Amino acid sequence: MEDILVFAQEQALIVAALAILIFAFMRRESSSAGAKLSTSEVIQAMNADKAILIDVRDSKDFDQGHVANAMNVPHAKISDSLGQLEKHREKKIIVTDALGQHSGTVVRVLVKAGFTAARMGGGMGDWKQDGLPLVK
Repeated sequence: MEDILVFAQEQALIVAALAILIFAFMRRESSSAGAKLSTSEVIQAMNADKAILIDVRDSKDFDQGHVANAMNVPHAKISDSLGQLEKHREKKIIVTDALGQHSGTVVRVLVKAGFTAARMGGGMGDWKQDGLPLVK
């Protein structure tokens, strides 16, 4: 541990440059993954019939509890399922997953395919934490 601190002091410029690069990468990845919507914003958009919710968790997790009227398209199969989503092109597609780890990637795929898409920040973890209902 002491060696790491000595290295950081001796190579302060390199350590600072690395920290800046990591921060820039994280910011770029976060912004290119689409807008983050809160659970209340998701509910409002779905109730106004302006959006559909795509749950990209595995079918097993989806079956254990999901948002009412959500479609299940596992994240690994999103590219193969773009045709299935074509009928929803006029609506915003909101993507959710377990904790937000896959939704950004799926949003990028959807936007590249010409859809309007956003992600539910915090995924189903936030939905459950907010005490919102699940359908089994």
